[in-house]
Amino acid sequence: MSLITARHPTPVRTRKPAPARGAGFGVLLALLATVVWSGSFVAARALHDTVPPVQAAFWRWIVAILVVTPFAARATWRQRHLIRRHLGFVVLASLLGITVYNTLVNQAGLTTSAGNMGMIMAASPVVMALYERFGGARLGARRVTGMAIACVGVLLLVGKGALPSRLGAGDLWMFAAALGFASYSALLKRRPEGLGGVVFLYATFLFGALMLLPVYVADLAVHGGFEPTVGTVGPLVYVGVLSSAVAFLAWNKAVSLIGAARAGVIYHLQPVCVALLSYALLGERLDALGAACMALILGGVALSSATGARGAARVRIGCAP
Repeated sequence: MSLITARHPTPVRTRKPAPARGAGFGVLLALLATVVWSGSFVAARALHDTVPPVQAAFWRWIVAILVVTPFAARATWRQRHLIRRHLGFVVLASLLGITVYNTLVNQAGLTTSAGNMGMIMAASPVVMALYERFGGARLGARRVTGMAIACVGVLLLVGKGALPSRLGAGDLWMFAAALGFASYSALLKRRPEGLGGVVFLYATFLFGALMLLPVYVADLAVHGGFEPTVGTVGPLVYVGVLSSAVAFLAWNKAVSLIGAARAGVIYHLQPVCVALLSYALLGERLDALGAACMALILGGVALSSATGARGAARVRIGCAP
């Protein structure tokens, strides 16, 4: 009996890799979320001269809450004690991912192009990697090199071909938005066990909109409301229904199927999607410099993420890191 025990030690519990079919479906869901989120930058740019940023963000989440309520309200009520127990975590995630991030995206859309917004956001994995390093994870030489290449691409993009001595206001707002998104993404790794994905999403929508409410009221008093037309309501419905409800649900499911590292690789296609959408819908031109910067950013984040994805895959199948 002892010989058997020696030859067959108790296996260590590890997360099993997703089946081939599930992995393929997860990739499609991650791609769906990425494409839809790319459209939200175009929508933010389209609203820049008609709807104040805070009001756009507030109504986005009101629309999202109305859409998700029939599917999530009952389960959220059942898990209310768990939400109350982890209230600090849920509120912080709501502040970063709902209240701050999307408001900053709308603010950036006032003075920078949708293409710039998408490409600056593509560098957010650099900040996520730094969070991992602060948490004790080791960053290999290839990953650090990839992050450096992506940063150079972003700086050349916003500096119009040279390292910028001064950044535009819209670019600065977008960098702040990227920091908020990276912080939110890092926080997601600590989501309390037992708190369902849809419930967590719905709770962050509610708390995020609630925190925006006083700012919305103040902004309404200063700037007044906006005129509800096809040009204003249409983009708000898009970001409320598709960019908020559909994309977040698709992304959460994708991460559960293929893991955050592999889903993150798909997310890096976002600047390409934004550039194509902004060209088709807003008439924004992508010149040779913009294409070169896009190549640098995508090459850098691909190099960085490929290393992280392989390491994450080794952990999932129980191999030594």
